Amino acid sequence: MENIINKIKNRDRITQEEALKLYDLELLELGDLANSIREEKFGKKSYFNVNRHINPTNVCKDICKFCAYSANRKNPNPYTMSTEEIVQIAKSAYSKGAKEVHIVSAHNPEAGLNWYIDSFKKVKEALPDIHIKALTAAEINFLSQEYHLSYDEVIDKMIESGVDSLPGGGAEIFAEDVRDKICKGKVSSRDWLLIHKKWHSRGKKSNATMLFGHIEGREDRVNHMIRLRELQDESGGFNCFIPLVYQRDNNYLKVDKFLTAQEILKTYAISRIVLDNIPHIKAYWATSTINLALIAQEFGCDDLDGTIQKESIQSAAGANSANGLELETFVNLIKNSGFDPVERDSLYNELKRY
Repeated sequence: MENIINKIKNRDRITQEEALKLYDLELLELGDLANSIREEKFGKKSYFNVNRHINPTNVCKDICKFCAYSANRKNPNPYTMSTEEIVQIAKSAYSKGAKEVHIVSAHNPEAGLNWYIDSFKKVKEALPDIHIKALTAAEINFLSQEYHLSYDEVIDKMIESGVDSLPGGGAEIFAEDVRDKICKGKVSSRDWLLIHKKWHSRGKKSNATMLFGHIEGREDRVNHMIRLRELQDESGGFNCFIPLVYQRDNNYLKVDKFLTAQEILKTYAISRIVLDNIPHIKAYWATSTINLALIAQEFGCDDLDGTIQKESIQSAAGANSANGLELETFVNLIKNSGFDPVERDSLYNELKRY
C-alpha cells in the first residue's frame, strides 16, 4: 500500500488493481490523498451553477429496474409536455437567473423525433444566451434506433437545434453483466462511450456519470472509472465525473444492503485519484443529500451541481431534490462548510465568487 500512496503523492497514474486496493485504506487517510489533489487543482473553490432541470416526459419504452420515474413502472401518472410548455419553463427559469437548462427525460416512442429536436430549437430561439445541456447517450441511442438514424445524424441534429453540451446520464455502470440485470436493452457501455467520443470529436464537451450502490461491486466501479479515463486520454472532452448514489424508493431493484456514508465518500475520493485527466468531480447533492455532498468537498469533490430549481427523476426514487435549493441557501451552505462558493457556467468558466 505504501508504494500506491507514494505514487499518488508523486502524481503518478495508478492502475485498476491499485485503485481497488484504495478501498482498504482508512477513510480519513484516503480523504487526505484525494483532498490534496483537489486543493492542488482548485484550492478551496466549490463550484456550482444556477440551473433548471426540465424532465419533459416520463413515458418510456425501456424498463430499468432501478427507475422510479418511468410511467411504465412505479409511476402511475404518465405525462408529456408540449414544446410550448418546455419553452415556458425555460423562460421562467431564465428570469430567475438560470444560465443552464438541463433537459433529460424518458425514451418516449410516442412523442416523435421532431418533439425532441424542436424543443431545443425553440428554447434557443427564445433564449439565445442560455446553455442547453440535453439528451443523454441513452436517449441518443433510443432516437437512433427508433428513427433509423446513425449516432452521427442524431448528434448533428442536436447541434443544429442548439444543444451546447451533453449530460453524463445513462452510463449507469459499465459492467455488462450488471447492466443485463438492471437496465437490459438500454444503450450498451460500448455505445455509451462511442456516442461521447463522437460528441467530443465535434469539439463539444460532456459529463460522465456512474450509478453506484446497487448490485455492482467495487471492481465494477473502478473498471468504470478506468474506461472513462481511457476515453478521456483519447478525446479530452469530459468536463466532469459525477458518481450518482443509487436511490432506493419506488423501484424493482431488490437491494438489501445500502451504502454507508463511508463507502460513498471512499468512492468519491478514489474517483478523484483515478481520474487524473478529468478536471472536476461532482458530488451531486440530489443523490447524495446536501449534507454528504458538503462533506465530500473534503474527499476530492470540487463541484456540487447547482440550484436545480426543480427535479423529477431522482426525487421520484426518494431524493430530496424535487424543488431544488435557493441560491442564497446554497451559497451559505458552501461558506459554512469552509469552502469558497464560485458560480460557474456550464463549461466551468467562473462567473462570480461569493
